[in-house]
Amino acid sequence: MQANLQWLDDPEVFRVIQLPAHSDHHYYHDTAEFKTGSRFIKSLNGAWRFNFAKTPAERPVDFYQPDFDATDFDTIQVPGHIELAGYGQIQYINTLYPWEGKIYRRPPYTLNQDQLTPGLFSDAADNTVGSYLKTFDLDDAFKGQRIIIQFQGVEEALYVWLNGHFIGYAEDSFTPSEFDLTPYIQDQGNVLAVRVYKRSTAAFIEDQDMFRFSGIFRDVNILAEPASHITDLDIRPVPNANLKSGELNITTKVTGEPATLALTVKDHDGRVLTSQTQTGSGSVTFDTMLFDQLHLWSPQTPYLYQLTIEVYDADHQLLEVVPYQFGFRTVELRDDKVIYVNNKRLVINGVNRHEWNAHTGRVISMADMRADIQTMLANNINADRTCHYPDQLPWYQLCDEAGIYLMAENNLESHGSWQKMGAIEPSYNVPGDNPHWLAAVIDRARSNYEWFKNHPSIIFWSLGNESYAGEDIAAMQAFYKEHDDSRLVHYEGVVHTPELKDRISDVESRMYEKPQNIVAYLEDNPTKPFLDCEYMHDMGNSLGGMQSYNDLIDKYPMYQGGFIWDFIDQALFVHDPITDQDVLRYGGDFDERHSDYEFSGDGLMFADRTPKPAMQEVKYYYGLHK
Repeated sequence: MQANLQWLDDPEVFRVIQLPAHSDHHYYHDTAEFKTGSRFIKSLNGAWRFNFAKTPAERPVDFYQPDFDATDFDTIQVPGHIELAGYGQIQYINTLYPWEGKIYRRPPYTLNQDQLTPGLFSDAADNTVGSYLKTFDLDDAFKGQRIIIQFQGVEEALYVWLNGHFIGYAEDSFTPSEFDLTPYIQDQGNVLAVRVYKRSTAAFIEDQDMFRFSGIFRDVNILAEPASHITDLDIRPVPNANLKSGELNITTKVTGEPATLALTVKDHDGRVLTSQTQTGSGSVTFDTMLFDQLHLWSPQTPYLYQLTIEVYDADHQLLEVVPYQFGFRTVELRDDKVIYVNNKRLVINGVNRHEWNAHTGRVISMADMRADIQTMLANNINADRTCHYPDQLPWYQLCDEAGIYLMAENNLESHGSWQKMGAIEPSYNVPGDNPHWLAAVIDRARSNYEWFKNHPSIIFWSLGNESYAGEDIAAMQAFYKEHDDSRLVHYEGVVHTPELKDRISDVESRMYEKPQNIVAYLEDNPTKPFLDCEYMHDMGNSLGGMQSYNDLIDKYPMYQGGFIWDFIDQALFVHDPITDQDVLRYGGDFDERHSDYEFSGDGLMFADRTPKPAMQEVKYYYGLHK
């Protein structure tokens, strides 16, 4: 198969030869590698050769050929944003699409036109292109194995070649994309070529309130898979009604040769609770394991059990070891229309959290993530809505360990397709009821589910943000309900289409609703509990009036709290030549037009992670309902 530039124009093409999403488990050759690092993973982060083109027509067409002369290419760091490396235009925008007022564009298959628009992005004056090259050799542990490449995050459309051969195409900027390199891999001198387009039809459903960047902005790794390999791990811990005992069901997917899988579960102190052995390939299911005395996972006591699966070949040689920490907890929406976690009423003391670093944008480190966890714990914040996309893989494990509830949001926002200059006008809304956009959003739901299904911290799946509502989003909810009965589903945008409320969202979710209107809802025989998915909006000298919301918690059991907008400012350090100091600059400070200007600064912390005075208010009121 050859790469096709017209895929950029077609919402029905969003993954080509891309491997299916799977659980986020790690694997090692033996337990000793838990501390030293797995021999089966090799990072390709670092310096890459790079060419920037302002338009698709100006891209170096054959750059992926092994004999291509790239001596005039620049060097760029991966992970990183192309715009922060000095190419293209930095732009912050909230609601509108970034091209509005400059280029007329409408989503394909809308406005009653059952057709594509040729050249919509493939021949566009505003679609910048990054062409990346990386040469690498295989370590000894990789030779003779199946080799996978994993891109953990690329904005926005990704084409991949290896040694001149097309490997695959992907969209969905915020979930990992994996491809099989095995047919074309060499022991030495591999030439990996990656082309990243800033825009494709995915831009219509990735219209989040944020700086608009492009490029390979999360880790890139190559992975070696032994002869028998666990590709997916599905862990189902289910407490019994008494919350003192329960059962554990585990299913794996094993590729390659049939193998023997030896499973062990230990408690927090390392005592073996159960063990079991199964043999097979493909789908391998362990017998149900019973637990007589449970420790439940909760924000107060985030208790995690340790699962380990050892994989042996026919000669009983150890091939790999898969560890995973999991927790038992219940999430229930009962007949009294109140959500309970572990038989206790749920109170969300939450924030919306963009991934952010004032120097590197959405390229964040483990230190950034750990600092955010500590800030949450220190200020009685018990929940995070991953606005408005899946976060980096380690974040979910950190929240498991810290006892932070997660609302795990899909990478979906189509704000500009239905709200124009403040008015609700969904004439070309996507995904809406449009069958041509259905597969793309279901795929995003599937990826979000598969990668993060084993994390006890996730108590809500969120279908996306500010994308109106229609049959396509109802189908996303149906996907989650079919695959997962241990969590609830959230979506705020159904407030615009009340006729779909019985099919979308387990909660009544509104943004910035006034306390008196919440009271009116709660006193009018409501059908669902109420949740503020965004409230308070901490911009400028804001966050007054928290007590008005806090009082609702004491008076109305069906009011279950909310998520403050938002956790951290989006601003970037820039060196000011006048003062000779690094200063924070916000939207509009980069000569971008249009922009939503200082609207990028509405966090509880400044972009350098210095808490604002409003954080004291949060700590006090959230501390009243810990």
